[in-house]
This record gives sequence, structure tokens and C-alpha cells, in this order.
Amino acid sequence: MVVILKPNAPKERIDNLLNHFKDMGLSINYSEGANTTIIGLIGDTSRIDESDVAAYEIVERVQRVSEPFKKVNRKFHPKDSIIEVAGRKIGEGYFNVFAGPCSVESEEQILMVAESVKKAGASFLRGGAFKPRTSPYSFQGLEADGLKLLLAAKRQTGMPIVTEIMSEKHLDLFADVDIIQVGARNMQNFMLLKELGRSNKPILLKRGLSSTMEEFLMSAEYICAGGNENVMLCERGIRTFETMIRNNLDISAVPLAKTLSHLPIIVDPSHAAGRRDMIDPLSRAAIAAGADGLMIEAHNNPRCALCDGAQSLDLPQFDSVMENISRRVAFEGKQLVTA
Repeated sequence: MVVILKPNAPKERIDNLLNHFKDMGLSINYSEGANTTIIGLIGDTSRIDESDVAAYEIVERVQRVSEPFKKVNRKFHPKDSIIEVAGRKIGEGYFNVFAGPCSVESEEQILMVAESVKKAGASFLRGGAFKPRTSPYSFQGLEADGLKLLLAAKRQTGMPIVTEIMSEKHLDLFADVDIIQVGARNMQNFMLLKELGRSNKPILLKRGLSSTMEEFLMSAEYICAGGNENVMLCERGIRTFETMIRNNLDISAVPLAKTLSHLPIIVDPSHAAGRRDMIDPLSRAAIAAGADGLMIEAHNNPRCALCDGAQSLDLPQFDSVMENISRRVAFEGKQLVTA
């Protein structure tokens, strides 16, 4: 249930109303904007009589929320969330590019890529230390050693890092990671989501390969319900009947997410098609659709990459794509955040 208050409602009366709801055992999401103050009520609201609440002098109207997701719902939080990470703002009005190799392979590789993508204008370094692979015989990442190499690149370049977590058991290893990524295969790993909800780390949550938007937002709700509201959504393409590309980028997910939720949404064009020649046009489409950022795979030698080389840009290609991104972000009136 959402309770919209009248403008300039006295604080004492607001506090009395909040205490009334707390006494009923309800959780409260309080959102105070420039012109509107909203009280979101989470819990068993079936016993609340809407007319009783509407009778309060400070209440403008009462609205029941039918969607199962509450904390990530724009009705509870009309203003876009802006998440600040390492001095960089992520959300409406700002545009960030997360760039780097699919997998951390060596110190020389990650340092070379980090320096290059930073120079081109990326604001975050991405790289996989723990790699979920379809085949148990595929390269699984350098794991903890890969994290150490990412942190070394962070120290050398000053770029904050984004990397994927596979299990709640590894959470202590991610203490110095700036943004923890939850991959598509773990989107509904509810034990992991609950643990991340108890942390204070910014989370980049990727949409599952065959997940509906409601399932996607409910996974974000798991994290927010645990107390961690520093969540970013990531659309990375969904599985369809098409076989000529790896996945189909659901570009409609961007405006839909913006309509339903206040959380920032990032687009991953690399995983969407699985082809480097489609990264540039898909990036342009994502910017036009209203995305708050892009996650792009870049590698110093894609042909020899241990993971997903076919969808990785080489470093000169990344420079070229960043030039297009910069122009289009400026056209949309957003600020490109750089390292």
C-alpha cells in the first residue's frame, strides 16, 4: 500500500501516522521528494481500511500496489535512485561504461586492458575472477588469484572494479571489490541474494537467460528487502529461438524497467549478441532507450582469449566504440562519467 501525503504536512502529524503503522507491525519505506511525500507500507496490509487512512487530514490519497515487488517499485520511490560508488554516480543523468576482459588471465593482460579502457573513457574496470561456465571442462577463472590481480589493477589505475560472485561463501574475498556482480545464472540463487542483502556492497544484478521482468525485479527485491538498496539492474539479453546470435537483447526491458522501478539499469551488449561486430549498434540502441550505462568486454588479444573472445572488442575497437558512445550520451543530455 502507498500513502501519498499532502504538501507541507506537519512533521509531528507525519510521525504520529508512521508510529501508527509501525504499531501494526508494518515495514515503512519513506520517500520525501521536492513536491511529494510517499509512505510505502510493506507487510500484511489486507487488514488496513483505506478509508480510515484517507481520513487523516495530512493524507492526500491511498493506493494499493498490486505488483509483488515493493522496495524496487517506482510507486514506492518515484525519484530515480542514484548510487554512488568510489566517487562516481550511477543513475539518471549520469552514464557509466564498465569495461574489461571477460576473464582475468594474467597480471600483464589485466593491467594493459585497465590502462587502455581508462584512457578511452571507461569509469569502471570489469573482469571475471570466478567464471560460471556451461561446461565443467571450460576455463573457470583464476578465482582468488584473479581477484588479487584485479585489485592490483585498481591500485595502479585508480579504477574501481566490478567482478562476479559465485557463492555466498566467497563474500569475504570481495571486501575490497567496489561492485559485486550477480551473473545471469545466479539471478535466482536466493541464498546468495539474501547474503548480499545483508551486505553494504553495491550490487549489479544481471537478468537471467529466460527470466521475465517480474522475476528479475523480484530478485532485486530479495537484495533490497535484506536492507541493501544499492542495486543496479543489468539487461544482458534473453534466450529465444534465434540461433544466429548468442542471445537477443531485450531493448524494451530498459524503458520497462524505468517505468516499473527506480533502480539504475545497465545494458551488456557483449553477452547479448555474442558478436563483437554488434556491440556498437546495440550500445547506440541502449543509450537511445534510456540506459544508465553499458558493460562492454574488451581484451588486448581477443583471438587468444581464454573466455568469450568472439564477443570481445580489441583495444583499438573499444576506443572507436567509446567515441560513438561519448557523442550519443552527450546528445541524450547525460554526463559521461570517466575515471
